[in-house]
Amino acid sequence: MSEPSHDIETTAFETVAVHAAEPRPAHGGSVVHPLYQGTVFETVPGESYDELQYIRLNTNPSQVHLHRKLAALEGAEAAVATASGMAAITTTLLATLEAGDHVIAAGSFYGGTHHFLTEQAPRLGWKVDFVGPDDRDAWTEALRPQTKAFIVETISNPLARVADLAGIAAFSREHGLTSIIDNTFATPVVFRPHTVGFDLVCHSATKALNGHSDLVAGVVTGTEANIGKIRHVLNLYGGSLDPHAGFLLARGLKTLALRVRQQGATSLALARFLEGHQGIAQVNHPGLESHPDHARATDLFDGYGSVFSFRPAGGVEAAAALFKGVRIPYIAPSLGGVESLMTRPAATSHAGMSPEERAAEGIHDDLIRFSTGIEAAHDLIADFARALGD
Repeated sequence: MSEPSHDIETTAFETVAVHAAEPRPAHGGSVVHPLYQGTVFETVPGESYDELQYIRLNTNPSQVHLHRKLAALEGAEAAVATASGMAAITTTLLATLEAGDHVIAAGSFYGGTHHFLTEQAPRLGWKVDFVGPDDRDAWTEALRPQTKAFIVETISNPLARVADLAGIAAFSREHGLTSIIDNTFATPVVFRPHTVGFDLVCHSATKALNGHSDLVAGVVTGTEANIGKIRHVLNLYGGSLDPHAGFLLARGLKTLALRVRQQGATSLALARFLEGHQGIAQVNHPGLESHPDHARATDLFDGYGSVFSFRPAGGVEAAAALFKGVRIPYIAPSLGGVESLMTRPAATSHAGMSPEERAAEGIHDDLIRFSTGIEAAHDLIADFARALGD
C-alpha cells in the first residue's frame, strides 16, 4: 500500500489541501491522482483480510489516497471515507459501543442522527441521555458505569449553537469516554476538533468538503487504532465509498479553504443585514455579537461557518412568501455547496422529529435555514432586500 510521497513543509491549510497525500513523482506524470475503479488486485503474501486491496475493504488505491488527504486536513493520524454522512456516524457508534453501553449526547442534532439515537439505539441495546451542551452538572449526573461515549456537533443544526467543546473533550478524557464530534458545519477550515482533544471526528462530506452538490459521502478521522476499528466494522456492514465518488471528493477538497472562507464572509454579511431588518424577527449566527455563543465561537474558531438560521416576522406565511420572493437561492435541503440554499428544517432535515421534539429544541415551523454559496454578498443582500419589500 506504500507509494512515493513528497513532503511539503507547511502548515498553511490551502497548501495542505492541494498537496497532501499527492505522490511525487506523480502517477504517469499526471498532476491529478488517477481513479482506480477496479475491484480486483494482486495479493501480497502475508496480507491480512482487512489489508487486501478491494473496494468494500476501503483499500483500493483511490480510497487510500483520499483517506490520507482527509487525515491531513483534520490533523489526524488516519481517516476512512464512508458511503454517506450517516454511515460515518452510525459506523463510528457501532465500532465504539456494545449492547448495554450508554451514550451522552449534548445539544441538538441533525435529524437523522437524532432519529438514530432515539429509535435505533434502543434496538441495539444502547441507552442515550440527552444533556445541555454547557451543563457540566448534567454531564456528571448522566454518567454511569456503562457510559462509553460522548457525542456532540461542532455547530448545531439548525440553530447554530456552539457547545462547550473543549470542556466536553476534557470531560470525556477525565472519565475514559470516547469523544465523538460531527464537524460538518464547521469543516476543518474553521475548526479542527482533534486539537482540543476529541477522539473521533465525523463529517457529512456530501456538504462542504465536496462543495459541489454532486455526491454523497462521509468521513471519520482519528488515531490509527480507532480508525482501524471503525474500518473493520465498516468493511463488515459494507458502507464503503465508491472510488469514483471519492475521486470527486478529493477534487473538491483542493478548493475547500477558498470556498469556506468566501462563504463564511458572505454568510456573516447577510446575517448582519437580516438582523437589522424589520421583517426579520430572529437571526441565529455565531458570528453575530447577539448570538449567545459568539464569544466561545470567536475563541475556538477561525471563522463562523456558512450556515445560519432565522425567523421572519409573520410566521409560516411570511416564510412561504420569502421563499417565493427570493431569486438567487434554491429552495432545497442540504448545505455547503457553491450555490446558496434555503429550507425549512421542520419540513426537511428535522421532519422525522415530532412537533413536540422540534418545539423543545427551538425548531419552529417558520424557522429558515440558509446555506451560503459563493455568490457575491451584495447580490444576496439585494435579493433579500427586494423579497422583503425594500
